Amino acid sequence: MGSLVSVQKLPARRMWRALEPYHAVTYFAPESRAATDQLGCKGGWMSYFGLRAAPLGHASAELVTATFYGFHPDRVRRAIPAAWQAASPADLLVARLRSVDQALRRLLGDAVDSAGLAEAAGLAQEAALAAPTAGRPLAAANSALSWPEEPHLVLWHAQTLLRESRGDGHVAALVGAGLDPCESLVAFAADGRADPEALRNYRGWSQAEWSEASGRLVARGLLDGDGRLTEAGVALREQLEDRTDELASVSWDALGEHRCARLVELVAPLTGAIVSSGGLAPDNPMGLRPLE
Repeated sequence: MGSLVSVQKLPARRMWRALEPYHAVTYFAPESRAATDQLGCKGGWMSYFGLRAAPLGHASAELVTATFYGFHPDRVRRAIPAAWQAASPADLLVARLRSVDQALRRLLGDAVDSAGLAEAAGLAQEAALAAPTAGRPLAAANSALSWPEEPHLVLWHAQTLLRESRGDGHVAALVGAGLDPCESLVAFAADGRADPEALRNYRGWSQAEWSEASGRLVARGLLDGDGRLTEAGVALREQLEDRTDELASVSWDALGEHRCARLVELVAPLTGAIVSSGGLAPDNPMGLRPLE
């Protein structure tokens, strides 16, 4: 119970980091790719966009591009609406839940049926039910889905709602700051949080587009001539992260400090098992692995 004593406050950012690996198996576990391949999807990007956008229904490429924000429109258009021609969103949702079930059972073993996981699921569900959905399309679409019954899937669905609500809030913060999709990625990479080339390639932007976005940030005084964040750029990045946390705090305020700490304590061995068992991309557990 040491974490309950040592943690004074658990901000939304820490809760996201603690729980996100549990959701990320959705896109990187081999069970998911096998399921979408069986449905007729072609390649990892069609799998990713199909699985994540399926709650939106037969969404257009334009809608998926807008809600996902950071991906180049051409990257999305190569997968959407072709994914809906391979399989209906309803079929992809069934495949998503089934493949996550298989992946978590493989990665967690006997812990799937543990009392600790069941307790974590209850806490996460309570937080997720408090997650804002107004003005947050991905969160709202996922909130309309039925809750699974088994605790390990309740925990997964809860984190899906929590992270999509947080992500929608982050997009709102970026729009409010006047950063377009490519500019937001350039600023993120300049902060040292990701390799610029890996991020650029992963999200589908050309070198020319990346350079043009960098130039716009230089003109705003957010980057210097060497591509590093200026003092103003650092301040904006911090403001964006803090605002994202503020917009996601409703869920964690509802749960309360001590139960947030308890949830972190309960999920730590679960996410540790997922990472150590190869449930995520080894080069970047938050998802910067190229999809083929």
